[in-house]
Amino acid sequence: MDFPWFQFYPEAVPKQIDPEEYSSAVDLFEESIKKYGDAIAYECMDKTISFNELDQLSATFASFLQHEFKLKKGDRIGIQMPNLLQYPIVMFGALRAGLIVVNTNPLYTSSEMEHQFSDAGVKAIVIVANFAHNLEKIKEKIGVKKIVVTQIGDSLGGLKGSIVNLVVKYVKKMVPAYNIPEAWSFKSAMAAGKNKPYERQHLKGEDLAFLQYTGGTTGVSKGAMLSHTNIVANMQQISAWMKPKLIESKETVITALPLYHIFALTVNCLAMMKIGAHNVLVTNPRDMPAFCKILKKHPFSVFTGVNTLFNGLLNQESFRSLDFSSLKIAVAGGMALQSFVAKRWKEVTGVPISEGYGLTETSPVVTCNPIDGTERLGTIGIPLPNTEVKIKDDEGNDLALGERGELCVKGPQVMPGYWQRPDETAETFIKEWFKTGDIAVMDEDGFFKIVDRKKEMILVSGFNVYPNEVEDALSAHEMVNEVGVIGIPDERSTERVVAYVIANDKSLTAEELIAFSRQSLTSYKVPKEIYFVDELPKSNVGKILRRIIKENHEKKMAN
Repeated sequence: MDFPWFQFYPEAVPKQIDPEEYSSAVDLFEESIKKYGDAIAYECMDKTISFNELDQLSATFASFLQHEFKLKKGDRIGIQMPNLLQYPIVMFGALRAGLIVVNTNPLYTSSEMEHQFSDAGVKAIVIVANFAHNLEKIKEKIGVKKIVVTQIGDSLGGLKGSIVNLVVKYVKKMVPAYNIPEAWSFKSAMAAGKNKPYERQHLKGEDLAFLQYTGGTTGVSKGAMLSHTNIVANMQQISAWMKPKLIESKETVITALPLYHIFALTVNCLAMMKIGAHNVLVTNPRDMPAFCKILKKHPFSVFTGVNTLFNGLLNQESFRSLDFSSLKIAVAGGMALQSFVAKRWKEVTGVPISEGYGLTETSPVVTCNPIDGTERLGTIGIPLPNTEVKIKDDEGNDLALGERGELCVKGPQVMPGYWQRPDETAETFIKEWFKTGDIAVMDEDGFFKIVDRKKEMILVSGFNVYPNEVEDALSAHEMVNEVGVIGIPDERSTERVVAYVIANDKSLTAEELIAFSRQSLTSYKVPKEIYFVDELPKSNVGKILRRIIKENHEKKMAN
């Protein structure tokens, strides 16, 4: 099938990649090591490591996993840390050892960690010390004895690394006390890995590379199984998309989004590796003044972000005064890009933001606006190479041009299914077509626009929040009888979490319940507003109807 955009933009859009060119992400990694050698691969806190150094360090960690932890191909390993040099070392080391990486948000509460680690059946965990106290609470429940704890400064080396660790722990007091006597330190693990050779594993395209946890279309968080073929295909698709503007081994990419998130993992960490880019890792982008100082040091050419990040930077005078002459590409994803943010970014930097769209289940990128200046504000662009997108009705029938329906995807980046959840996998596919849960339309030129959300998932600053999880957390309060959670539009974060609650004790306050929810929910999942009501709308079988709650809320706000 020849799609409309090829007629309008034949030079702007690459049509095909070969998803079988590499048998695994490790093959592509090894190719990059050979091609780029002593060029800088990653930088964090002014410390750099070259591709050759990354090769040696990741092989050392792989050896440790194989010989000390006795992990085998297909075992799952949890990685829970912010953007640090340790992340690519551990992640590539795990992949080279044939393991399946389970990326975990370091801000998760212990209960969130317990669910994810138990569901994935992880046999080992690598965690930053700042959050090890949460692991201590659940380690007996999940039965994991193979643990590595790393401190923020561990890869900085020498005196600087020691000073950073001391300041973080004793001056800033960012490391709560924990007791995990069986844990290895990152440094001791690396020392042990040097003593024995790394044994390269035979990996095939269908072997799993990552379990990326998401809520899918309904319910609790579940693991999207991303194979090596899925990941490699999306790396190639993204690289091909950006290739017209980028030069191998000459680009600098800013990675402020967390590497544990599928957007930064594939686009920044992996696709940029393919072209030999210098990847600058930002550990704490919320510290905007410090972030802008990092940007000033590096003449960056590629910048990826979500709407809130772009907007936050634009509000910093120190950002607006930067030299943007090296900037070639800016890409937005994870949440809707607001038009005023896009327009202001172009005014300040001279470079447009190319908005894309994807999901955890699609590794993630499905569509993107062309990077040659033909982007359409308010759209998610056009499909990547080897990717088909259709608009279907509830019965799976194709809809005509301009009709609203569910956006469905087919391509080599689409996951085979959810980890150990065949029923939910079956519900998510129409034959080979993945149902995204988003309602979209396609215009006459082949550009897609998201117009609504079919699933009840709430999108907060690029992160998925699932009503069931928030409802469970609130319902654990002894004074809560019933609860219904919805997402409502928010200028800053796309949506914010709102809860409607029936209390069995009228003395319960919204502030008290919000504070209670923080014990089990990470910050972006915590309700921003709580309304107490006497009843909630329900179906004839007693199911709370969130759709009606949302409609009633909108009417209330409009009056």
